[in-house]
Amino acid sequence: MAIKRTKAEKKIAYDQKLCQLLEEYTKVLIAVADNVGSKQLQEIRKGLRGDSIVLMGKNTLIRRCIKVHSEKTGNKDFLELSNLLVGNVGLIFTKGDLKEVREEVAKYKVGAPARVGLVAPVDVVVPPGNTGLDPSQTSFFQVLNIPTKINKGTVEITIPVELIKKGDKVGSSESALLAKLGIRPFSYGLVICNVYDSGSVFSPEVLDLTEEDLMDKFASGVSMVASLSLAISYPTMAAAPHMFLNAYKNVLAVALETDYSYDHADKIKEYLKDPSKFAVAAPAAAASGGAAAAAPKEEEKKEEPEEESDGEMGFSLFGD
Repeated sequence: MAIKRTKAEKKIAYDQKLCQLLEEYTKVLIAVADNVGSKQLQEIRKGLRGDSIVLMGKNTLIRRCIKVHSEKTGNKDFLELSNLLVGNVGLIFTKGDLKEVREEVAKYKVGAPARVGLVAPVDVVVPPGNTGLDPSQTSFFQVLNIPTKINKGTVEITIPVELIKKGDKVGSSESALLAKLGIRPFSYGLVICNVYDSGSVFSPEVLDLTEEDLMDKFASGVSMVASLSLAISYPTMAAAPHMFLNAYKNVLAVALETDYSYDHADKIKEYLKDPSKFAVAAPAAAASGGAAAAAPKEEEKKEEPEEESDGEMGFSLFGD
């Protein structure tokens, strides 16, 4: 017969388990567990088994365990978790990829009926079509102002109707109608609300960023740094190429306006004295590129007379 543990013994065991997890793991997903049943939670644990552990418990108990652990080990990083323990939440400790774990958790959503008093997480729209209900049930539709007609002895909804808006509480009439129609409009599961990774806390949307998104963000940041550096004349790595280029332009402008000269400035001065050289330089570059393509055509033309020598050798295809 199993010995039943006291509340104190359960708290001690829970504290030991949590402290062990805090020592072994550096990545934690904080998940909201509203309307998640025990069976559903058990399925999630099975799906994550291997590299992740789901831990549920009272927020006050978890905060106390984290505080005691940080005092014993001197590791203050996990204290950031205490501020995130608000509402009905659980902790998912993992050694795997955070994005993959979140996607795995999202698979275990279960459809749920619209119970009276629940706050709708999404808009609920009743689609048009035959409901299969007999005409005596039209009172439900009339109360909710849903247009219907009788078709072949059953009630048919003529147009789609937005029955419940997101954020509204489900009423008794809406709940009864959806139950009769067999519509389970809501789905519940663990929803990741925050991510903890080695002392840093960030939103789960960060996990959706790709390498291209990161490169775009980085390029945008470098551009802003370069612009600010150029505006205040403060040298930075981002602004250095632009500063050197602008300085060279200034030197070239001074050389063109004075007698000071150097090789590149001499070429620019020569072109400015005779602008026609600009037009000559471009075709010359194009001609050098097209010479290689023209050479094979010339060779083909030279080979043509050899094919036309049949008549000269006395083998003319036409009579004299």
